[in-house]
Amino acid sequence: MDKLKEATEKTQRGIQSVEVAGRILEALAQRREPVALSELAGAANLSTAQAHTYLVSLTRLGLVKRDAMTGYYEPGPLSLRLGLMFVEQQEAYRAAAPHAAELARKLGFSVAVCVAGAQGPMIVRYERGAYPLHVNLHIGTVMSLRSTSTGRIFSAFLKPDELAAMMQSQGFARPNVGIDHDESPEGTKTESLEDVRKRGMARSIDVPSPGISSLSAPVFDADGNMQLALTVIGPSGAMDTAWKGPVATDLRDVSRRITEAMADRVSSHAI
Repeated sequence: MDKLKEATEKTQRGIQSVEVAGRILEALAQRREPVALSELAGAANLSTAQAHTYLVSLTRLGLVKRDAMTGYYEPGPLSLRLGLMFVEQQEAYRAAAPHAAELARKLGFSVAVCVAGAQGPMIVRYERGAYPLHVNLHIGTVMSLRSTSTGRIFSAFLKPDELAAMMQSQGFARPNVGIDHDESPEGTKTESLEDVRKRGMARSIDVPSPGISSLSAPVFDADGNMQLALTVIGPSGAMDTAWKGPVATDLRDVSRRITEAMADRVSSHAI
């Protein structure tokens, strides 16, 4: 069998230039932030001129985009779509998507499904509610770890190594995210991570956007690892943000049902 596998691998032919382009994309993914041409070239073991030629083609394809002001490169729209396709195949996302739509219809507020991204918690599904919002939230929006309820949920429950990478990307170092008596940029005091863990929910009122409030809750897999967050977002004047109010109650119930569904799927696979 090993000889057959070895012979098959020898007969398979690839395109070397595509593999070189893959090295550039891998280098970009590992940096988790916009990268200069010289750095990408060095990481991919190419000359600057060679890397530039590949980046021109990758930019035309939408896999990479170049900031006109800084000249730095970052993932392009096609990379985002491919990433979202991967997320959509995950069991947690498939379990959460219909519940997010149902919650938005029931409450009338927008609901975001967020996962851990390279630069922070990122919206991968956004169900618009009946109440209009004056903030531009959409698929691909990255949430602040410090000033959003979504960010504090990830800060409280995400694995330390995953959280550390997002903190570094957003310019934070321990213990500067979610600590006791943390002050937001607007001067509004936020709950500590211990408070978030005790409640199983985080809240933001008029922060980071005045007039907009949110409640966020985590979803876990069968092993207790956080997979995503559900965040309800609405106008502060219309949304009841009380911890025992209807929005919090429904959000807590939905996140619990999704977590239970994840455990049930594991049990059914094991039978």
